[in-house]
Amino acid sequence: MSLGGLRDEAEIRGHRKTYIGAMPGRIIQNIKKAKSSNPVFVLDEIDKVSGNTVNGDPSAALLEVLDPEQNIAFYDNFLEVDYDLSNVLFISTANTLATIHPALRDRMEVIEISGYILEEKLEIAKRHLIPKQLSEHGVKKDQITFSKKILENLIDEYSRESGVRTLEKNIAKIIRFKRNI
Repeated sequence: MSLGGLRDEAEIRGHRKTYIGAMPGRIIQNIKKAKSSNPVFVLDEIDKVSGNTVNGDPSAALLEVLDPEQNIAFYDNFLEVDYDLSNVLFISTANTLATIHPALRDRMEVIEISGYILEEKLEIAKRHLIPKQLSEHGVKKDQITFSKKILENLIDEYSRESGVRTLEKNIAKIIRFKRNI
C-alpha cells in the first residue's frame, strides 16, 4: 500500500457509515483482497505521510496499526468492530528516517539497505531499463547502442541516487533525443 502523500486518517481507519461513499480503510480492504488474516503487508513510503490535518492524523492511525500493544484491537470506523492485526507482518519502506514521526519510528525495527552499486546498475540498465525504454519509444535495438563507458558515465555523473529512477529517465531522454535526430 503506497502511503506517499497520505493526508486523511480515514484512509487508514475507514470512513464512518454516515458519509456518502463510505468504505473500510485501506488496511482492511487490502487484508480482504489478500484473502488472509496473516499476510505480509508492505507500507511503501511511510516517510511521506503528512502530519495532523483537518482530516485527522494519519500517523496516529498508523501508530495504532504498527503498535503490538494496540493492533490486537484495531478499530475500523466502517466495520465498527475491532480487528486483530497482530498476525500481520508489516514491512515499511522509507527514503529517510528524518521525516517519520518519532513515536511511529519507535515501533519499527529499522534495517538500512544501501542502494545499488555501479555494476548492479549497469546490469539493470542493460537487461531491463534500455529494452523497456526502446520499446516505449518505438526504437529498434540496432538504432541506438549504449556502450559500457557511456552507461558508467551516465550512472556516475547524472544519476547519483541509490535506486534507478533517474537512470531510467536519463536513458529515456537519450533515446528521445536520438529518435528526433
